Amino acid sequence: VKTLALPGSLLIGQMLQGCDPFAQTQRSKLQHRRARINQQINKEMLMRAGAENLFRATTNNKVKETVALELSFVNSNLQLLKEELEELNSNMEVYQTDSETINVPMIPLGLKETKEADFTVFIQDFICEHYAEDSSLYDKEIKELMELRQAMRTPSRNQAGLELLMEYYNQLYYVDQRFFSTHRNLGVHFHWYDSLTGVPSCQRALAFEKGSVLFNIGALFTQIGARQDRFTTVGIDRAIDAFQRAAGAFNYLKENFSNAPSLDMSASSLCMLVRLMVAQVQECVFERVMLTTRDTHFLSQLHVAQEAARVSDVYQLVQQTMSQPLMKDYVPFSWVSMVQVKCEHFRAVAHYHAAVALCEHTLSADDDEEEDAQKAFLQFYVNIPAGPPLSHILHDPEKRRKLGKAHLRGAVIRHEEALRVHSLCKILRKMDILQDVLSLTHKLSLEKYSELDHEDDFDETAEAPEIKCKTYPPGGCCVQGPLSLFCARARWGPVRVVGLQWGDGGLGLTLRGDAPVLVAGVVPGGCAEEAGLREGDYIVAVDRQDCKWAKHGEVVRMLKSCSDRTVEISVATLHSHDTQVKNSFVSYVSTHRAVFFNFGVGTPSGVA
Repeated sequence: VKTLALPGSLLIGQMLQGCDPFAQTQRSKLQHRRARINQQINKEMLMRAGAENLFRATTNNKVKETVALELSFVNSNLQLLKEELEELNSNMEVYQTDSETINVPMIPLGLKETKEADFTVFIQDFICEHYAEDSSLYDKEIKELMELRQAMRTPSRNQAGLELLMEYYNQLYYVDQRFFSTHRNLGVHFHWYDSLTGVPSCQRALAFEKGSVLFNIGALFTQIGARQDRFTTVGIDRAIDAFQRAAGAFNYLKENFSNAPSLDMSASSLCMLVRLMVAQVQECVFERVMLTTRDTHFLSQLHVAQEAARVSDVYQLVQQTMSQPLMKDYVPFSWVSMVQVKCEHFRAVAHYHAAVALCEHTLSADDDEEEDAQKAFLQFYVNIPAGPPLSHILHDPEKRRKLGKAHLRGAVIRHEEALRVHSLCKILRKMDILQDVLSLTHKLSLEKYSELDHEDDFDETAEAPEIKCKTYPPGGCCVQGPLSLFCARARWGPVRVVGLQWGDGGLGLTLRGDAPVLVAGVVPGGCAEEAGLREGDYIVAVDRQDCKWAKHGEVVRMLKSCSDRTVEISVATLHSHDTQVKNSFVSYVSTHRAVFFNFGVGTPSGVA
């Protein structure tokens, strides 16, 4: 059956390039140490299993005492090895960006390690028995498959590494369809190590292999996200994209893979990882807002404070997930500490910016602007604090100072708690950049507090009210359009530029809404449809003139002014956050559906 042969035009030379296992890079040294410890853990576990069997089988008390002593020694060694591996696998510093800019480090995930596996003989036998063909006709294709598996064990930390894992993942689907019969076990054993504990797992099911590769795809996305330079909007956007895709991969694995043999692929662990990735996305959104907010305007500072409160809240949710019974003893202590540090740090940042907004606010001559400030302030707190109405506080400099002082006191307390938690973790203490961030923000809050602390303040400083978390579009401006379009739960797709020429029936589309204007409908067969415009697109620019915040009438006038020539319209599609987390990895799979080992036609429907 010649149609089973693999097409000859392959990009094998490009796709089979894994990392050089002998290259003395920081990451390769980490992988070598991890592989060595994994082997030692496996050896100790075999020794423990043998000793336990002997202990249960013997009736000789002297032998039992000797075996019990040996078990104690093995368990002690095993505990030390696991602690050493946990420190390696929770090493965040090696995956961070090389940039000299100061950012709070992200939490990446190490890849699962696997033993070599060669199922050449099994596939050859199956071809001979099931397809009644000479298996030697497919030696080249089988060899390339084995080389692909060997290469994917050490993927590079970039797009090429992702492509490598994706290619192997795609191949597993077609191999599963043609060579792994449900009525026959080929006897291929797949050995993978837990990404955090190093505990080995072995299964014959190809689903285990697929699930492990999928896990590594998500883990690689976390490493790519962590290494981005988040001091630029481009770097932040790349980090957001990577962490969202990681969340999508873990969520896809959680929904499609069952009976996980290792704890890192269990539903509870994957749920924790999804929430952790979403929290890191939210942190990147805050950094983007900070990067684009250069002023100390009252509204801008309130928005920054609420963004920071939002980050603190999502990390608090991660912290709760990590404290669940099954996860409590599994998640590395450094991860738990980092999440707690971020929870306290960003809550402190929220209080600091609230104080800046109050203490540097001056009454504006613009009535509309002052009205917007009052509305925003009235919705700033979870519960309205006792005392004078908030509208009175806003117009009284002394009351604003006292409330600002309360916020700064809350900020200092939170900063000190973040520093205390940081000092308790050996791994975090080694991260100088984290120490710099925490010390700098703590110093800023103390300096601001000393400015507001007057000698004649005899009243005890009140406790700052809880800030209501909220998310705003980057830039800290108050938008005219619906907030749902700009919040962090929504994600804009890439901007597309389409060229439209006015015809007898106009442009062939209908518009609706303001800031931004929505393409509500596209006339079938019209020039808009032919140009690639779709219902649900948002117009963000006309002839490269930004119109995201423009009214409906303004956009229509801009389009009509180009009626005598081709007009370029820039549009973007909005994806909700829930849809994005669920489908980000699925969309990545669909766009990289290259078929190497083409033994059949079909589309993978899942891992299990």
